[in-house]
Amino acid sequence: MADPYFFGYGSLVNLATHDFPDPRPARLKGWRRAWKHTDLRPVAFLTAVPDANSEIEGMIAHVPKNDWAALDEREWAYDRVPATHSISHPLTHDVEIAVYAVPHERHSEPTDQHPLLLSYIDVVVQGYLRAFGEEGAERFFTTTEGWDAPILNDRAEPRYPRHQQLKPDETRFVDDRLQHLSATIVNAQ
Repeated sequence: MADPYFFGYGSLVNLATHDFPDPRPARLKGWRRAWKHTDLRPVAFLTAVPDANSEIEGMIAHVPKNDWAALDEREWAYDRVPATHSISHPLTHDVEIAVYAVPHERHSEPTDQHPLLLSYIDVVVQGYLRAFGEEGAERFFTTTEGWDAPILNDRAEPRYPRHQQLKPDETRFVDDRLQHLSATIVNAQ
């Protein structure tokens, strides 16, 4: 029987946000990342979107005892999609890997009423910096679409439930990349 693993491409890359065992860098072929709003949440979230010409980096981790309940609860606005044959990873034993994605029919573009959260972006980028270094975090920015969406600066009072404290150099990295992308940052009211 194959061991169950998931592929994380956003906050799950940040190992400070979970304690799933055996995390390993991996690549998902045939998908890209995008910031999308779903009617299931008040703000925009990162999702994976099928795209035959794309490949993204992320982390796989083991789902203990084949118990998906905790992860399904964490990722409740997403569908769990089988992705074993689309993922390259360093494991040598038999695994089944799933990726979480917002169903296409539930996507919409982020808006002023449904912005990206800076506290969420911070968590994801911190994870990429720690797992893949600056070059990997730079690839995160270049392989993710939707940076033209409004970004709510909620750092003073983070709205993202798994927010993390960034080191000053991590904060500078995020801010520099967003400025380079000419992102629209809106201050929280």
